[in-house]
Amino acid sequence: MLPLKNIKVLDVSQIMAGPYCTMVLGDMGAEVIKVEKANGGDDSRQMGPYVNDESTCFSQINRNKKSISLNLKDERAREVFYRLAKDADVIVENYRPGVTKSLGIDYETIKMINPGIIYCSISGYGLTGPYSNKGGFDLVAQGMSGLMSMTGEPGRRPVKTGIAVYDIGAGITAVYSILAACIHKMNTGEGQQIDVAITECGLPWFSWEAAAYFTEGTVPGATGWRHRVSAPYQAVKTLDGYMMLGCANQRTWERFCQDVIARDDLIIDERFLTNSDRGRNVDQLERVLEDILSLRETTHWLDRCDIAGVPAGPINNFAQAMQDEHFLARGMVEEIDHPVIGKMKTIGFPSKFSRTPSQIRFPAPLFAQHTDEILYSAGLSEEEVSNLRQEGCIK
Repeated sequence: MLPLKNIKVLDVSQIMAGPYCTMVLGDMGAEVIKVEKANGGDDSRQMGPYVNDESTCFSQINRNKKSISLNLKDERAREVFYRLAKDADVIVENYRPGVTKSLGIDYETIKMINPGIIYCSISGYGLTGPYSNKGGFDLVAQGMSGLMSMTGEPGRRPVKTGIAVYDIGAGITAVYSILAACIHKMNTGEGQQIDVAITECGLPWFSWEAAAYFTEGTVPGATGWRHRVSAPYQAVKTLDGYMMLGCANQRTWERFCQDVIARDDLIIDERFLTNSDRGRNVDQLERVLEDILSLRETTHWLDRCDIAGVPAGPINNFAQAMQDEHFLARGMVEEIDHPVIGKMKTIGFPSKFSRTPSQIRFPAPLFAQHTDEILYSAGLSEEEVSNLRQEGCIK
């Protein structure tokens, strides 16, 4: 049995942060009903690439869900939503603050129907504060939180991360918050609202930066390919490309000098005696190391690092990562059958449970695929469902 088998989730979110959260809950066994707007559904359905006119973007992040379409601006469709909410354990939404109240599906309204509901709201800036009414997206959050000032090279144009780290971070934050609220409900019977702001979810990740700023007032700048604290802990050039080298402590640095590059003299070089010394002289350190490493191919140095126990690795592109034997052996690439796309590959599960491993039970749903099934299970008759569809309340 999957760990969240008896948890019922209404997913009123779209694009990435909310859908990622509910996908993870679905992977762990929750019943997830994705409530999509009548006019086209989740906006990510309009994002390519497409296979047989079906969005692969949507399909990557909405597995293990059922889709129902409701026009929540219509009172009759809202009544259907209330019926579903009455039996739900969790609701996840990512509207701009105030929209759920205007639609009549806000926490205070749902709480009157289902006092034990766990209602998770994900928004750009949260439900309170001077920016709460602003729209917020991952890229805006990267700029506002200081992340882009630390990413890229000093003196150059600010650089975003290669992926939507704050959207996914907000989804992860929502997952563990919902699970904590479920445990609280188990202990007390109480539901509650959870307020997750995309712009805030990444701030706790800035541990080293916070240590320097709150202690010394140091404002971190862009570090490019280097680490802010440790050296050498960075990308370094080899004969045929680059590799990542992680000498995060003194013993690792010494092993690297002795067993990898056979340069014991660097250990007693006054410029490189301690991690602090190496950090202050990182430009010189980098030149010395790359003069050595550029004599041989990346694979040569990675093999020597492995033997010496020095953390190091290749800089793969995404295709190389998805073909890496280690990721494949640990099931990080899964293949599923989609009714329109056909066989498709997707990312696997990063958590490995010994007793209750996550499962892909079914692929992402087609738009409104399960509307009739869900409404019938909620007690509506065929005639009621037909009337709702004719009147534009459902698809």
